[in-house]
Amino acid sequence: MEPFNGLGVQLGNLSRLSSAETRSISPENFSGERGAGGMSVDGPARESARELGQGWKVSPFINLGPHETALIADIKGPGAIQHIWLTVHPTWWRRLVLRVYWDHEASPSIETPLGDFFANGWCERCNISSIPVAVNPAGGFNSYWEMPFRTHARIEIENLTPDNLKGLYYQVTYALTDVPEDRAYLHAQWRRSNPLTYKNVHTLLDGVRGQGHYVGTYLAWGVNTSGWWGEGEIKFYLDGDDEFPTICGTGTEDYFGGAWNFEHPQGEYGVYSTPYLGLAQVIKPDGLYRSQQRFGMYRWHIQDPIRFKEDFRVTIQALGWRSRLEDKQRYLPLQDDIASTSFWYQAEPHAPFPEFGNANALEVI
Repeated sequence: MEPFNGLGVQLGNLSRLSSAETRSISPENFSGERGAGGMSVDGPARESARELGQGWKVSPFINLGPHETALIADIKGPGAIQHIWLTVHPTWWRRLVLRVYWDHEASPSIETPLGDFFANGWCERCNISSIPVAVNPAGGFNSYWEMPFRTHARIEIENLTPDNLKGLYYQVTYALTDVPEDRAYLHAQWRRSNPLTYKNVHTLLDGVRGQGHYVGTYLAWGVNTSGWWGEGEIKFYLDGDDEFPTICGTGTEDYFGGAWNFEHPQGEYGVYSTPYLGLAQVIKPDGLYRSQQRFGMYRWHIQDPIRFKEDFRVTIQALGWRSRLEDKQRYLPLQDDIASTSFWYQAEPHAPFPEFGNANALEVI
């Protein structure tokens, strides 16, 4: 079979014939086998199809019981996952955990709340128009991250709650194809500081070992004070960096491709969603119980990956402004609710992730 070409399609490749074989897994074809779709006679929608019978949308979704884990995909390689589409009610976006395991590893390479993987961490719908992630009305999650694997891929979704989930829809499309030796594996990790302790930084990643490159950041940022909150710098520590990083940003809004407090027009945040970066979500106070603002921001390093050879660490400061003293501004370290999802590629094996936490640790409050 022809080797996998990777993320993105150049015009010269679009019409070129390939020996790769396309497969797709969904509740209508749990195995992805050729010619095995739409065969269910006893799916959750069987009553709706009772007058039509087999082949008429009998099994379009699955249900999850309390604390149940669903096996979404179990694929023998070599191959590459090319597209994941998924939808479920927003109340479940921080109650479900997505885990992906490559090549029979014991610990997952991807472990995040479901919504945060798709740049929707606040359990409120937010459209995303970017290259690797698209979220469309009304809550259609799409991932186009390149996900090659050599021997095996396993995708699981866990229900962290004691409640029953009715209606999880998904489709995983992949290619059976050779994977070159220089292809790394996608990883994603979620971390939360709630609240961030005073004068400390939020750590997005730490303990990454081996060779790889960092490709993306999503932040669900909840502000716990009034005033501007985004003076903090993001820092990337590469290959032995200790106290000081090799890459140091100039401010939170700067890292996400904005400027001057994201303020446009005057007195408002300018919401934007572009192929590689965005301030896609601003949740405003409602004058009653919702007293503070919340933000959703993403930055995909697809054109500018941050490469490391041995180890890697990422932190961000939470920084605002104090009142003036003798007409001089002073920084104010903030104690905000910061949840980050980091995306990177690396050669396996990877270091085990920190303990993920329970439903209470993920909950949107």
